[in-house]
Amino acid sequence: MKKIAVLVSGGGTNLQALIDEGISIELVISSNPDAYALTRAVTHSIKTVVIEKRRFNDEILQILKEHEIDLVVLAGFLLILDEKVVKAYPNAMINVHPSLIPAFSGEGMYGLRVHRAALARGVKISGATVHYVNEICDGGEIILQQTVEVYEDDTPEKLQARVMEVEKKILPQAVKSIM
Repeated sequence: MKKIAVLVSGGGTNLQALIDEGISIELVISSNPDAYALTRAVTHSIKTVVIEKRRFNDEILQILKEHEIDLVVLAGFLLILDEKVVKAYPNAMINVHPSLIPAFSGEGMYGLRVHRAALARGVKISGATVHYVNEICDGGEIILQQTVEVYEDDTPEKLQARVMEVEKKILPQAVKSIM
């Protein structure tokens, strides 16, 4: 069984989806000491670590190695990882992104920004992607994607809510497929 670490920055809905699917998580790491995801982890007796944003890339590898982590899951994690961190986990680090990559992806495309861009472009479908992490932001090999219909009356918030529901389904599926 692979030891899994989940990197989070916010509420932790994708972390909760992994927990609800019975995926064993060794460690939850956050760059945000106020992330509700940390509360979710503690509630489920999962070890947590907080690393200051400015020191994240310097300290993350040591912590992952100390806990003998085999698979790193970025679940709503909002920092760009240093190339040395990414290269230490080739095909063993995955991310969930709120669009159908390659559309609306790359640096600066996260959260509501993605959905605003999709609506501004007039797309008819959006969705979510789980992909391997490599040195190119959102550029790794795609593992899973699922579509979401875009409606005429959508707001970024409405679209985000539907995409988040898809994320909570495909992220656990992807983790199980590579375990």
